[in-house]
Amino acid sequence: MQPFLALSTLLFFCILSTSAQNKTTFGKLTTAEKSMSIYEKDPSAHAVVLYEKGNNYFKVVNRHIRLIKEYHVKIKILDEKGFDQGTVEIPLYHNNALAEKVTLLKAVTHNDNTQYNVLPSEIFENDHSERWRVKTFTFPKMQKGSILEYSYTITTPYDFNFNGWDFQGSIPKIYSEFNAKIPGNWVYNRSLRGSLELDVNDAHIQKGCFTIDGYPKAADCEVLKYTMKDIPAFKEDGDFMLSAENYRSRLDFELSQYNKLDGTTNKYTKSWKDVDREFRSDKDIGRQLAKKGFFERHVPEKLLIEGDELTRARNIFEFVQEHFTWNEQYSSYGKARVKEAFEAQKGNAWEINMSLINLLNAADIPTNLMLLSTRRRGLPTKMHPVMSNFNYVVGKTEIGGKSYLLDATDKYMPFGFLPFRALNHYGRIMDFKNDSYWYDIKPQTRNRYQVRAQIKFDPDENKALGVFDAVSMGYNAVDIHKTLSEKSEEEYLDSVEEDIPGNFAITSYELVKQRTDKQMVSQRFKFEIEDVLNGDMAYVNPFFIRFFNKNPFQLEERNYPIDFGYPRSYRYQIILTIPDGYVIQELPENKSIALGDTLATLKFYSTGNASQISFSFELALNGSYFTEKDYNALKALFEEAVDLQKNSLVVFKKKTAQP
Repeated sequence: MQPFLALSTLLFFCILSTSAQNKTTFGKLTTAEKSMSIYEKDPSAHAVVLYEKGNNYFKVVNRHIRLIKEYHVKIKILDEKGFDQGTVEIPLYHNNALAEKVTLLKAVTHNDNTQYNVLPSEIFENDHSERWRVKTFTFPKMQKGSILEYSYTITTPYDFNFNGWDFQGSIPKIYSEFNAKIPGNWVYNRSLRGSLELDVNDAHIQKGCFTIDGYPKAADCEVLKYTMKDIPAFKEDGDFMLSAENYRSRLDFELSQYNKLDGTTNKYTKSWKDVDREFRSDKDIGRQLAKKGFFERHVPEKLLIEGDELTRARNIFEFVQEHFTWNEQYSSYGKARVKEAFEAQKGNAWEINMSLINLLNAADIPTNLMLLSTRRRGLPTKMHPVMSNFNYVVGKTEIGGKSYLLDATDKYMPFGFLPFRALNHYGRIMDFKNDSYWYDIKPQTRNRYQVRAQIKFDPDENKALGVFDAVSMGYNAVDIHKTLSEKSEEEYLDSVEEDIPGNFAITSYELVKQRTDKQMVSQRFKFEIEDVLNGDMAYVNPFFIRFFNKNPFQLEERNYPIDFGYPRSYRYQIILTIPDGYVIQELPENKSIALGDTLATLKFYSTGNASQISFSFELALNGSYFTEKDYNALKALFEEAVDLQKNSLVVFKKKTAQP
């Protein structure tokens, strides 16, 4: 995040973009815009923003100050895959009698010299949630080469609804400009996210720019202008990333202080000491964490007193897991009621984990609440408290000199593990007896999926008979536990067979071992594969189990980090007994690749003798976080891993009969 020079600003600001150096009139197209058939800076783009313009300013309407937000954009459709840009949604906030309103909405499809307007009857407004409505429309007559143009004005009574400005989006932009004119009563923290730099970064003071009837002195205004040109699309690349909001180039504004006309001041940016003090007495946080008496009366006494600290903690954790059913809501301040949730045996993440914290404290195991943000929401800023950054809580305790982070929302999660959604680098420990502090989330490191197999061939039946043991550890074991609990054995085995290529059939299955701590699952499968030996030359791929069928990294370049959540490794070992009547003609080449010494490694070895061949494959990701500089090397490593699994072949040659 790149901080700006702090200037006096206001919660209302302009979202203004003008076309490059010239003003643009609605409905007027340039020859270059009409003739564009491909965007040369990104030939793969299906659509491109030609320019976008916004203009926000204050206006007194019926003796009330209102924020006026004007927006105007033109989008070029380059092929049919760009048609998804033709449906527009405009979110509008409302609360009781006050609501944001859209006026002066115009939308037109330009096809060569013909224009097709969006009619008022084709514009719809529907409820999206309790406080939000969405105005929606779709452009008519879209085709390859269309230019979609629309503009509108939002009048809002809400000075808190300050959303910033997205320079970067899902399609590239040729030009984007943001202007703001902000009376000096408001002070904002301001930051630029992402890796792109501004082409224009201008701010100056305009004297006496804003007047209100009844107040003789006009307010000075800060006038802002920020622009970017040739903005690439932000392209998401698979599952191995944190929220795109961490990396997409945008401007963020946060109200820090409001200087009222009567001379008093409201401060909105607080210190963590202020937050700590408020949390201790807050009815939704501090008071909800002071329910020891309630829980002592409503759980078996032995749960709180039997065993050493670690035993009690594990038992309480498992009790909360079994007692509650998570409603899949995170929730936040103002919506947590642990007593009601406990009695209903159902609750959101805050209620379940605050119940866990209460019970651990009742058992004399000091446990604090940890505020964090989920992976999809984004990383919380460390510069100052922004409570809207946090949407999740877990418990943090220390037993025998070892720290544990605890989340009881998932019935399959082992003690000391956090769900994948919560593996978001760091959070804030709310220590009510001392001061709060930042704490790093360190995921469990022993996360492994290991397969050991043996195969023998039956040339007479033209099939292979084999057995493989699959051992899952850590987060891999959690996934297996969940799958085994949610599916019947028949459904589970069907899904295993479907994932394995060729004529593969499971003939018997045994769940060998499930550790009581949920951190390991061992399974044994017996199987047969038909049609494996055909002709004088037989080609056998030893990888009937494949960890990756395709490379998860597809971008040509990536300018944001790779985040796997936790370290992980995949191991595959197999012994093939050479079929009677055949000899080894060819073995795959051995491979060994390392990224950053041992940050990520790929190893593949094969050895053979007259009776059998053994193969060993291991892909180890010993770190969970890789910088964008590692992307090309990591992509190449995964490409090699996929290629090895798909294309490694053992060539058997039928023996020549002796005369």
